[in-house]
Amino acid sequence: MAESQVTVAPVITSKLSVKAPEFYPPGYSQNFSQNFADSSYEDRYDGYLTLAEYAQDFLNHLTEQPGCFETEVEQFAETLNAWVTEDEALQELVELIYQQATSVPNFSYIGARLCNYLSHYLTTSPLSVSFRQLLLQRCQTEYENRDEATKGDETIRKQFHAFVLFLAELYLNLEIKGSKGQVMRAEILQEGLRELLNSLISNPVDSNLICAVKLLKLTGSVLEDAWKEKGKNDMEEVIQRIENVVLDANCSRDVKHTLLKLVELRSSNWGRVHGTSPHREATPENDPNYFMNEPTFYTSDGVPFTAADPDYQEKYQELLEREDLFPDYEENGTDLSGHGDQYFDEIDDEMDPEIEEAYEKFCLESEHKRKL
Repeated sequence: MAESQVTVAPVITSKLSVKAPEFYPPGYSQNFSQNFADSSYEDRYDGYLTLAEYAQDFLNHLTEQPGCFETEVEQFAETLNAWVTEDEALQELVELIYQQATSVPNFSYIGARLCNYLSHYLTTSPLSVSFRQLLLQRCQTEYENRDEATKGDETIRKQFHAFVLFLAELYLNLEIKGSKGQVMRAEILQEGLRELLNSLISNPVDSNLICAVKLLKLTGSVLEDAWKEKGKNDMEEVIQRIENVVLDANCSRDVKHTLLKLVELRSSNWGRVHGTSPHREATPENDPNYFMNEPTFYTSDGVPFTAADPDYQEKYQELLEREDLFPDYEENGTDLSGHGDQYFDEIDDEMDPEIEEAYEKFCLESEHKRKL
């Protein structure tokens, strides 16, 4: 008998080591997490050489994880208060935030919120200027070049459009206390946005018009309310200019369609739906949406009707009388008398033509309402 042979698998030598450095995905800042994990201010920024490195790390962190804003912004501001002690440092901080908000996609909103927080909680009393003042001065520099920027090349316009949308976010998020302690929006930003709209519409190339649309979608309702409170009809003038662009300008068909959609949005009060007054019960007379969610019923002839119909009561009573012919069945068709009912067992599965037609009509109407 031949001896059995045992096959020995080759030994595979791994190159992995337990002493290998810890892996971090691209964009992850190890120093940032380590510095913010400790409770002492010195240790938080001990690994950073400059304020710019520390602040930029935090901005990058917010870009990747904007949901951390609420839990980490207070700690960030406290650290800055121990670090920003000169005007130059504050100026550098403002410039970093401005560049991040106007160069990184989707950071303008969180950047505006950060600016609002720092304008209230960054202590700058020993300094000659405040965070908000430097921020507005930086925006003023860009604002003054608006006419040249809207006529510039594609790169210049793109940078300018990013500034416009950041300024819109600042207008919505930057809170200023009035003389009586009330929270207000910055009046100067409101005026600035009006002039920026003028510049964009006055140079009606596609990218400028798209920027104007984004600006109005973002702030249109707030701007119009503010102008109306002052008795101004600025929004009417803006919309009129947009309608003129649709008729006369040589912009693309898609952009003209977008402009028309904006005009339609404004005509619907910017999509806002005002509910009825809480102290007054909704009735068909005081609420135009009273019948909106009412169910649709069908007469014996398959004709649909709702509570909004003048002869609703008569038709609905007829419907109830028809249902009384089948007392053992619920509205949804569930059999309450048990299985094996002789009458219903003999009904053919096919629908009556009139009922089938009414059912198809019902399905089409339901689909239409769903798409609205």
